Amino acid sequence: MVTRAPAPPYRGEGPRALWHVSEDPSITRFAPHRAPTALTDEPLVWAIDTRHLPLYWFPRECPRCTYWAGPRTTNADTERFLGGDGERRVHVIEEGWLERVRDARIYVYRMPEASFGEHPEVAGYWVSRIAVEPAGMVAVDHLIDRHEAAGIPLRTVPNVWPLWDEVVASTLEFSGMRLRNALPRTEVGRSQARPS
Repeated sequence: MVTRAPAPPYRGEGPRALWHVSEDPSITRFAPHRAPTALTDEPLVWAIDTRHLPLYWFPRECPRCTYWAGPRTTNADTERFLGGDGERRVHVIEEGWLERVRDARIYVYRMPEASFGEHPEVAGYWVSRIAVEPAGMVAVDHLIDRHEAAGIPLRTVPNVWPLWDEVVASTLEFSGMRLRNALPRTEVGRSQARPS
C-alpha cells in the first residue's frame, strides 16, 4: 500500500469514525499482528477513517489505483488526470475485476477509538497496539452504486500498470492496493482511464 496526503471529502461522507473492512462477517476481536505488506515488524491493529473508507469499497484482493489532487499537484496534472476538478478523487480497477466488484459484499466494522493513534506517515490510517473489540458491523454491497452515490468515478482499464506508473510520476496524491494481483506488466497496453 502507498498513500500520501488526505483525500478530498465525498458526497454522503458522514462524521469521522474509525473502521476496519473485511470479507469476514464473524470477527469479534482484532488482535495486533504484522500484516504481510507492513513496512514495520510491530504488531498492530489497523483502522481507516471515514474520509478514506472508499479506498476499501472493493473485494480485499482487488488491485486498484486511486488518486486525487493535493497541495503540490500542478494545474496540468489536475487537468490531465482529474478533468480539471481539484476536489475529485478517482478509483481505477482492471476490467477483469469489474464483475467481482459488482458482486462483492464487504463487512465494515466500527472500531472503538480509545486505543487508536493516527499513523504518523499514512493519512487516514490509525493503529492500536492492543487488541480491540468492534463496536458494531455493517454489511455493505452494491459497491459500484456506492461509488456513484459518493461522486467518486470508478473507471476500468485493461491493465492498471501504465496508469499507475503515470500517477506515481505525477504530482498527484495516490494510493495503490493489492497491485501484486494486477495483470503482469508484459500484458500492459495503453491506459484508457482518462477523464471524459
